[in-house]
Amino acid sequence: TPGLVVDPDNLEAKQNNFLAGIAVRDGMFGLAFIDVSTGEFRATEIADRSFFIDEVIRHGFRELVLEETPRDALLEAILARELSESVINRFPREWFEPGAALDLLGGHFGAPAMDRLDPGNHPALIAAAGAVLRYVRETQKDSLGHVNDLVPYRAESFLVLDDTAKRNLELFATTQGGTKEGTLFHVLDETVTAMGGRRLRWWLAYPLLDAQRIRERLAAVAEIREGHLARKDLREALSGLYDMERLGARISLGVANGRDLAALRSSLRLLPGLRRLAGGYASPMLAALRGAIDEMPEVLDRLERAGVDDPPLTLREGGIIREGYDAELDRIVSVSRDGKSWIAALEEKERQRTGISSLRVGFNSVFGYYIEVTKSQTAAVPAEYIRKQTLVNAERYINEELKEYEQTVLHAEEKRREREYELFVEIRGRVAGEIRRIQTSAAALADLDALASLAEAAEKYNYVRPAVDEGDVIDIRDGRHPVVERMPLSEGFVPNDVHLDRVGNRLLVITGPNMAGKSTYIRQVAHIVILAQMGSFVPAAEARVGLVDR
Repeated sequence: TPGLVVDPDNLEAKQNNFLAGIAVRDGMFGLAFIDVSTGEFRATEIADRSFFIDEVIRHGFRELVLEETPRDALLEAILARELSESVINRFPREWFEPGAALDLLGGHFGAPAMDRLDPGNHPALIAAAGAVLRYVRETQKDSLGHVNDLVPYRAESFLVLDDTAKRNLELFATTQGGTKEGTLFHVLDETVTAMGGRRLRWWLAYPLLDAQRIRERLAAVAEIREGHLARKDLREALSGLYDMERLGARISLGVANGRDLAALRSSLRLLPGLRRLAGGYASPMLAALRGAIDEMPEVLDRLERAGVDDPPLTLREGGIIREGYDAELDRIVSVSRDGKSWIAALEEKERQRTGISSLRVGFNSVFGYYIEVTKSQTAAVPAEYIRKQTLVNAERYINEELKEYEQTVLHAEEKRREREYELFVEIRGRVAGEIRRIQTSAAALADLDALASLAEAAEKYNYVRPAVDEGDVIDIRDGRHPVVERMPLSEGFVPNDVHLDRVGNRLLVITGPNMAGKSTYIRQVAHIVILAQMGSFVPAAEARVGLVDR
């Protein structure tokens, strides 16, 4: 179904694919959403219906899990209208009972994780999350080892971008045609990995309301921007990474193939170099990200020893495991590949042992392998030889060694495929056991890529570092619209100023004829505020932004 896709060919690389569940309990609205392709699982609870509807609509979920019997008819009617293209699944009310949901979630994440959620005070959140987890587990028939954390968040802790604001500001899609080109995300997106692209998208969708966290991001972006050569090296190294989040999920779900493990191996090879590059920075955020990059040398060592350089797409045809990794597999391969030399060696050995100089070992498709002795020398045939066929001038025999070899050769290819598949499944299982480490490193690398993207955009488009505080002033000098200025304008974009506060400049009346740029000016201020609060540099000569909540 749309919310459960894990095949990368059917997913947007730089966009999460969330499946959502909604529950209403005790006057509260609960929302939980999971991306099965990465393992991300988030949940929130909101008291205001309109605010909750905005929060659901802003994500554009492709699939939702709802109660069989609606508890809030108005809510469901609005969602049905706004999310008309989404798949809606309805399940029995017991799926959404907080008690049963808490048992399911506790069994999956553990009691300490549940205690942190304070479940007694958030029944709607627990109900929604439990229903989502149950649906995914029942459809995937898997323990979901890569879904190892349920992250609660408060929508009120971020700058609220309701659907109207997101649509009219064209953050992710244009109003005309719904394309990515011509959006704020398109301008900002200099990420070189799918993970970084998804992280940048989340930062843009959820600008911060914590001035300290904003300043930490800005400091990291500033340091990356200042070091031109270091930034180039960092981005070049990051560009070699595959999507470790989605690779980890496929490995954990047991659907990864040889090429997926090879992609993970290629990515792990880059981690020591990336860690060294990140070690060149001093800002607290970048130092923390360096510490979070786990090089996983033992995982890499196993993948290096086990996997061939260019594995086939299918798992059942063999050719996946490297020679020297498994003695049993090597023996099977050797038998299959070195049959002629083995036969020659056996023939010489039996001639020496029996003294029969005319003895030869042969094969035909009817009788299989045989030892042939001329009739004149049958008296010298050892007792353990078993007669297999009589000819006019010779007798054909088989002994235990040749019989075993025959069985091995005839089934060598089949045994090879079976053994390779067994080994691959074992290796995949061992790597799946390290999923938390893979996810931790992937998350750090996604942050690093997103920060480097903001630094690259700042350098490329001449953005400045804004001053962000808890004050009541927005003051911008020579501000520019980040999207419009990228258009091929014959006269270029004319910068302009704005000063807003809560005293004498609480409301500005913008006048002018049609097509004079009034809406561009208004949107420009919104864009600069959003950029500043997501931790990005801004298109201006100078900017001060007091925190904006909506």
